[in-house]
Amino acid sequence: MAKKKVTRKELLNEPDEFITFSAKLLKIMATYKVQLLYAVGLLILTGIIFSGISYFSFRSEGQAFALLEKTIKNHEVSLKKNGPEKAFKEAKIDFVKIIDKYSGNRGGKIARIELANLSINAGDTDSAIDLYSQALQDFSDDQTIKNSILSNLGYAYEGKNDLQSAVKYFEMIVSEPDTFLKDEALFNLGRIYAEMGNEKMSRDAYKKIVSDFAGSFYLPIAKERS
Repeated sequence: MAKKKVTRKELLNEPDEFITFSAKLLKIMATYKVQLLYAVGLLILTGIIFSGISYFSFRSEGQAFALLEKTIKNHEVSLKKNGPEKAFKEAKIDFVKIIDKYSGNRGGKIARIELANLSINAGDTDSAIDLYSQALQDFSDDQTIKNSILSNLGYAYEGKNDLQSAVKYFEMIVSEPDTFLKDEALFNLGRIYAEMGNEKMSRDAYKKIVSDFAGSFYLPIAKERS
């Protein structure tokens, strides 16, 4: 009789004395992954918006960034007042208007990413994947934003339980020369490869964190699992 595969969820439900620190952390990250993704994505994009207002002198760009900032603030207010479902519907209409009107401007392109983040947070993963895929073309020459989009695509496909596609996008980050989010991508590859039963590839990903990212947040877990 074939041995029953013990899932990560079952492992995490073992008595406390058998649960490692890293297992607990992974459980927390898995539970709040979408919220963390949205929060980090919003933080990065907020910085981009404010820097964009400073550096883009053309009137249309200024208008796009100003409208984008206003839409994000309106969404935050609506989120507290009306809840996530209604706030998302309202924001989606406004973001689509920005995308349509300023599709050739950087502000319009960033609005596409922000709408994708809102979509995945609202559970509309397929729409988010479509928006992220379009955004990859918009920011093919900006490695930092590109890596952020690739990471979001990896998380989105993992949420759909399409682990092969998730691996593909995290591997793309690892293969890029820019180090932004590379240690996180390796960590995610370690997790997913283990879930797929490929222990060798999982250990190799963790070993890469240990050898190349001495200051990484994921270093303690990587050392334990490599």
